[in-house]
Amino acid sequence: MTTDAATRPSRRNRLTRLWRQLPFFVWLIAVWMLLWGQFTWLAFLTGLAAAVLVTSVFRLPPVELSGRVNLWYGIVFVFEFLVSLVAGSLVVAWQAIDPRRLPKSAIIAVPLHVDDDLIMTHVAVTASLIPGSLLIDADRDRRILYLHVLGVRSQEDVESHRRDTWKWERRIVMAVGSRADVEKVRAARHEGSTP
Repeated sequence: MTTDAATRPSRRNRLTRLWRQLPFFVWLIAVWMLLWGQFTWLAFLTGLAAAVLVTSVFRLPPVELSGRVNLWYGIVFVFEFLVSLVAGSLVVAWQAIDPRRLPKSAIIAVPLHVDDDLIMTHVAVTASLIPGSLLIDADRDRRILYLHVLGVRSQEDVESHRRDTWKWERRIVMAVGSRADVEKVRAARHEGSTP
């Protein structure tokens, strides 16, 4: 009886850990299917096998997720990201063929409002995927992203790019951030440091 009671918490802890890691497990399967360019049952099953192998051989410390997902803000983020992707592609294409002037660039520092490594990573990846900006460094301790951006002619252009990055931080936090992080970005928005 004592052994059964002693194993229950460990089973419960294992189930909790598995549940928390489920999004990453699903993500590994999705990446596998994207790499092979196939969305078939065979690709799913081989992705499942690869995910099991990777997660059991290369054990990493569990990532603590906020446990909060807001579907509406997730949809808003995806929509705005796709629009920015197309708009950024058009702007960069025009800068490349515009005979009147050479596009100027700058390296800007963007201090983030939220102290969460996962959110910082999502913001950095999002900013880098949009044509016209690229992450060149991230200062984890001070929560600063350094971006190389194209099409900068004035200080207002620099501030515009900084506001865009803060907008991505806000969208990501509203979609998957913790309640404390949501309060931080809302407070920053009311103070006027974000759009």
